[in-house]
Amino acid sequence: MAWLYLDPELDRSLARVGAHVGISGEEARHAVQVARTRLGERVSIGDGTGLILEGEVVQADAAGLAIRVERVVEEPVRLPELWLAQALAKGDRDELAVQAATELGATGILPWQAERSVSRWAGPKAEKGRARWGAIVREASKQAIRAHVPEVAPLASTAELAAFDGLVVVLDPRAGESLMELEPQGVRRILLVVGPEGGISPRELETLAAAGARPMRIGGAVLRTSTAGPAALAVLNTRLARW
Repeated sequence: MAWLYLDPELDRSLARVGAHVGISGEEARHAVQVARTRLGERVSIGDGTGLILEGEVVQADAAGLAIRVERVVEEPVRLPELWLAQALAKGDRDELAVQAATELGATGILPWQAERSVSRWAGPKAEKGRARWGAIVREASKQAIRAHVPEVAPLASTAELAAFDGLVVVLDPRAGESLMELEPQGVRRILLVVGPEGGISPRELETLAAAGARPMRIGGAVLRTSTAGPAALAVLNTRLARW
């Protein structure tokens, strides 16, 4: 069963012990009919922007789900923010990366239309793809009981990655510098750039390098596009003593 349910319009005035807080609609239907949440169980309700209310279920029926708040958790955004620029990939490999990156603490996701991406988002497909990634991020956040649901930004070009406000790290298995050598102290935002199955093109590497991006390797192995980003996040979580 799920232990966290999300309501972006959660009334923060009810963020106090003893208050009754509820959810309705599809989220409540899933809790009651699919997860079969029952009276007396303990679950959490969050707004996706840092607030989580934990408590005992006092209502679980067709009208909705409600808890009596026993604990209030307010988490600030951790610095540095860890963003993932994930190149579009064929099949579900990019979606697997997005799901794992969310569970591993990514602050935000940038879908990237790389030169060698087999998958292409054009016209209405771009917003449809972004919405799909947004749904994946939401569900992964609930699975991981994350106070902050990562942002899924609009489809980005290479030039937009180069203009990112923060440190840009291009994951490249041929790079001379290891990600384990990165000193993140004092950096407010880090963007990890992951290429598609065919890799990042020389022209893209030049564009990013010209803007100050640093190529870095994770280890000796060449990882798939679905695993490189999550692996890099795991390294940074260790370097930042978050684990």
